Amino acid sequence: MQQTDGSLPYGLPQTVAPGLRRILAPNPSPMTGHGTNSYLLGTRDIALIDPGPDDDEHLTAILAALGPGTRISHIFVTHAHRDHSALARRLADTVSAPILAFGDAFAGRSPLMEDLARRDRRGGGEGSDTTFFPDETIADGEIIETADWTLTALHTPGHFGNHICLGWGSHLFSGDHVMGWSTSVVAPPDGDMAAYMSSLDKIDRQKASTLWPGHGDPVREPTKRISDLRTHRRARAAAILAELQKGQASANDLARAIYTDTPKSLLGAAGYNVFGHLIEMMQLNLVEPQGVLSIDVPFKAS
Repeated sequence: MQQTDGSLPYGLPQTVAPGLRRILAPNPSPMTGHGTNSYLLGTRDIALIDPGPDDDEHLTAILAALGPGTRISHIFVTHAHRDHSALARRLADTVSAPILAFGDAFAGRSPLMEDLARRDRRGGGEGSDTTFFPDETIADGEIIETADWTLTALHTPGHFGNHICLGWGSHLFSGDHVMGWSTSVVAPPDGDMAAYMSSLDKIDRQKASTLWPGHGDPVREPTKRISDLRTHRRARAAAILAELQKGQASANDLARAIYTDTPKSLLGAAGYNVFGHLIEMMQLNLVEPQGVLSIDVPFKAS
């Protein structure tokens, strides 16, 4: 198999904790790091967490990881971005297992984000899987249990409306909400900065010993990482407000002024991140849009 730039080769299951294996999908990019982590939890009835991209090589690797007497009994999708969910239906049809998620690609949005989505079909996310739908929806706090494992679903919107984390004992599968290698993109209407910050607090309250993210290495100090993410977001909001003290500006104008070290190819995503901050700041009465809410409208400080 092709090697990553890190220590984990594509397609090779590696045991990362007792009863837990990880397979790295071959989809490296600026948004996915070395690729998407697909997790296989259990020894007989396997929970497959995040099937990953619709990739023949990755599907083959997942199936090859099933030994005699084992089967995939449940397929969990943390959220409906294509790098996490696109392989789910093909895998489900192959192994005859149900897909479980909080809902489809449009579930879990706030009324404000629903309104924004109706008015503006654009989005700055990482590729919404608008055709995704689960076989079974799981609610916040719902427990799914087999003889092999027990998982508790936590609805954690922010990066995406239907995003869930999954608690497993003292461990938590954190999807794209908390990662060690990068901050999460929060791109309205799929992303919601106010919800993102609230979900950070919700994850922190779990007091997990380890977070297993959708991309990158495990997070061994969750409390510190979550604190760092809060600090980063607050610093971004302060920088945005400081720029708006100079005069009104749009999200993309602000991204160009603030994200000075970001490659030009990623400034579009940065603009949506700024838009996410602006909407949260609008809800806090710190800024005001100068027109109908959209990524193009200028904002001014209140």
